[in-house]
Amino acid sequence: MALRQKIRSTALRATAAIVFIEVTTHLPTEGRSSLTYHYLFDHVITPLGRRLFDPEGAHNLALEVVRRGLAPRLSREGSSCSSADYDTASRGSRGVVDMKVEIGKDTNNNNSGAVVRRRRLQFPGPIGLAAGFDKNGTAIPGLFDMGFSFVEIGSVTPLPQPGNARPRSFRLVEDRGVINRFGFNSEGVERVQEYLIGYRREFGGMGSASALQQQSNTDGEESINVAEEDVNVAENYGTSFLWALGWAWNQLMTSTPRTGVLGVNLGKNKTSDDEVEDYTVGIRDLGPYADYLVINVSSPNTPGLRSLQQREPLQHLLSSTLKAREEYAPHAPLFVKLAPDLSLEEMEDVAKVALETGIDGMIVSNTTNTRPESLLSKHKHESGGLSGAPIKDRSTECIRTMYKFTNGRIPIIGVGGVGSGRDAYDKLKAGASLIQVYSMMVYEGPGVVSRIRKELADILVENGYKSVEDVVGSDQEDIYWNRREERVRRRMQEREQTEKEIVDL
Repeated sequence: MALRQKIRSTALRATAAIVFIEVTTHLPTEGRSSLTYHYLFDHVITPLGRRLFDPEGAHNLALEVVRRGLAPRLSREGSSCSSADYDTASRGSRGVVDMKVEIGKDTNNNNSGAVVRRRRLQFPGPIGLAAGFDKNGTAIPGLFDMGFSFVEIGSVTPLPQPGNARPRSFRLVEDRGVINRFGFNSEGVERVQEYLIGYRREFGGMGSASALQQQSNTDGEESINVAEEDVNVAENYGTSFLWALGWAWNQLMTSTPRTGVLGVNLGKNKTSDDEVEDYTVGIRDLGPYADYLVINVSSPNTPGLRSLQQREPLQHLLSSTLKAREEYAPHAPLFVKLAPDLSLEEMEDVAKVALETGIDGMIVSNTTNTRPESLLSKHKHESGGLSGAPIKDRSTECIRTMYKFTNGRIPIIGVGGVGSGRDAYDKLKAGASLIQVYSMMVYEGPGVVSRIRKELADILVENGYKSVEDVVGSDQEDIYWNRREERVRRRMQEREQTEKEIVDL
């Protein structure tokens, strides 16, 4: 009798403790999505990591935390919406805004004149992760869990290479910036292909027919490997107590992983003399598993790479890689990533080449070699590419210029110093269709992704916009209204085509 009363008393105390924790922190029901968990990472773990670890060590630790499913998930505020797909419609403070973004090209059917959708890629939201954080594609599910609508891995080189000597990454804390000279450290396309195959097997996605066929052929092998992995995990735990802890963690702190659009950023090997062959290898081996591909010709840490942005070399490279894309990954839009250090004449040349070759999009911009006079950090003279807050305004201006030179006809992914919803909004107005985040997580923590999403949705609603696409390029009115008319016309044509197909049925 005494034992029963003791058990009952213990159960009541445990229940009261759980209720108290739920009311004060929401950890039991929201787990890694709770604001408490976000606060812990953003205001305790992230600053502590900067104190205890050098930049590259902290980066590697952060990647491992994400890979193991320990990083904060998208918060309730960041994912709040009016539909099941919380990326598609985000609820601002006073309304709902359509957050999806569609890029791609339409072609006309020569026989019927109907619009044919070709390589049109829909992004569930405008906020993504820039290349450089997950260079080899080992933590993709965890990154989508953090709230990114699209994730870009890489840069990936054809052959494995270690990159430049350490130290090769430096925090400019006073300036909220980062300088890196990694030099395309990569495990190579063969290893990254293995990671991408594993990701596609588990989470699916677009990919090409060949990728899906390979997935089907290896299902049996996968089940054997999974079974063996479970046995190994059991042996590693060693005790039922640890198994119980693992079960409790999975129940309280994990849920079905989110997915999104996956991009693969491609680079060339440092010792290679044939850049076309290098990028072709990347397109051939990784293109089938990517939703979009990026030709990186703007890293400042690979000798001679930025010279590929000159008109003739760029024309040759883009023409060649577009042919490779048609052969090996016809489903994937192809982007080119540009430096912020180009002159106006060079940017105009790049815009002309982009329009002439028919490249699907541009990423503006990469890190910069220049050093603003306002920098305060003792590391400001380190060689390498500068990113973060110091390049925010420069990258936004580059977006505005490229949008003008291309007359808004080529989608732009804007990147550089984005740490708030206002930063993202400014880049959208300048002409970016999508936004990437990376360096500011060093200072803001992983919860910045949820905050940017929420802040951006609020700003769009406050300014009367119904969708992300409505704000793109609004700083340049002449181009903006022409592009808006074209979007309306395209949607009407698509609606008419759909109605015609229904009638024909």
